[in-house]
Amino acid sequence: MIWTILLLFNGILFFYFMSNRTRSKREPPLDKGVIPWLGHALDFGKDAAKFLTRMKLKHGDIFTVRVAGRYVTVLLDPHSYDSVLQDTTSLDFTRYAQVLMDRIFNLRLPNHKPDSEKAIMKRHFHGESLSCLNHNMQNHLQTLLMFETTATQNQTDWKHDGLFGFCYSLLFRAGYLTLFGGEQNNNCTDAAKVYKEYQKFDSLLIKMARTTLKSGEKQTAGSVKQRLWELLAQAGQRENSSLWLHSYRQHLEQEGADEETQRKAMLLQLWATQGNVGPAAFWLLAFLLTHPEAMRAVRKEFNSITLSGTTTLDPQKHTPVFNSALEETLRLTAAPFITREVLQNKTLHMADGQEYDLRRGDRVCLFPFISPQMDPEIHHKPEQFKYDRFLNADGTAKEDFFKSGRRLKYYTMPWGAGTNACVGKPFAVQSIRQFVFLVLSHLNIELSDSEAQVPAVDASRYGFGMVQPIKELPIRYKLRERSNLQ
Repeated sequence: MIWTILLLFNGILFFYFMSNRTRSKREPPLDKGVIPWLGHALDFGKDAAKFLTRMKLKHGDIFTVRVAGRYVTVLLDPHSYDSVLQDTTSLDFTRYAQVLMDRIFNLRLPNHKPDSEKAIMKRHFHGESLSCLNHNMQNHLQTLLMFETTATQNQTDWKHDGLFGFCYSLLFRAGYLTLFGGEQNNNCTDAAKVYKEYQKFDSLLIKMARTTLKSGEKQTAGSVKQRLWELLAQAGQRENSSLWLHSYRQHLEQEGADEETQRKAMLLQLWATQGNVGPAAFWLLAFLLTHPEAMRAVRKEFNSITLSGTTTLDPQKHTPVFNSALEETLRLTAAPFITREVLQNKTLHMADGQEYDLRRGDRVCLFPFISPQMDPEIHHKPEQFKYDRFLNADGTAKEDFFKSGRRLKYYTMPWGAGTNACVGKPFAVQSIRQFVFLVLSHLNIELSDSEAQVPAVDASRYGFGMVQPIKELPIRYKLRERSNLQ
């Protein structure tokens, strides 16, 4: 009984001290919320963009909020982002990443070396290796798209589908076959099995990250992960796995990871490589299908650089219109958090000359979705899709954007920045580019309802890469006459 009373007393003291943190004069504005310990966790998790926009209006470009017992300093001035991105001494990326790896993938790497893993990716996602990956991805996309459009007896009939499932499924399966290997017959059954299980995993990913799974969901998540670990057991060991995955698996072995840990790491890499490309392609096609002028401009550009009778797009060909439409899409729908742990007390120097003290043990978070991406001072009418927003009048890429009269280094940040920028960006961009080209060149594709609009986003997914829609966008499609897709 006495131990119960002591534990209860200690718990009350803990809540008291956590709730009574006060701001020093050199620290950012502090907003603890009204709920002890929990603070703003509910609002943060429900819709981070809405919540942090409200905090920005209340406190300015930097503030500290309490979220489930942790204090998070949020920085929303893109001119000042380098003060966080370039500090690898006082601020650390890996600790929070390891927390998420454990929560989502049950993965604890014995000797985690992010720099070594990144070096492996750089070797295999650039230069000649990238050309090989692009070629293989192109072939798998063609095979899968042909199967999808010729599976019915009458190829002249419209096939009905949801655009999100259509894009995610095709790009996921093609990406899986390109990087992880597996059966390569026309219907690619290995890839289809993995995608089916991955969909279940993806639907629970946010709750796993936030440790908010209900009892039944915990069981589902456990069984789905177990099934995926089994399906991925040979990834990186098959002859047709990519050289990158072979190298990564060898790296894990050299670092002392056992077979079970390696399988869990394969699921981590599956999510990292396939979790955002399909949703990005969905949003791009959704915007094109609901903005006829943009669709005409992209089609015209593709037609101007494609040789008659071909089914591929040369990665070396410049497509500024497509690039702008994709960048605009990502500006509107890519919303990752960039998070760092504060290892030691630090003074943060803002671009306007202000200085703020950060406490050891806190976290720092950048949310580029709010600024620069949705900042009306930087992007006029930021809520609108403008396919040519990133084009100059002469058709070249536009890179000059301003805030407070100063040119911005970071005017959109879907791929991250600094030491943690996405190494696989060239492969991801070319995969989306080739997929959209194949769809527009070889399919008649249109909205099932000509008046349909782009669906709203699932606000709970802010902070974890590409957002996803709250509902499907129904489409219909069929092969175009004289299509040479084969």
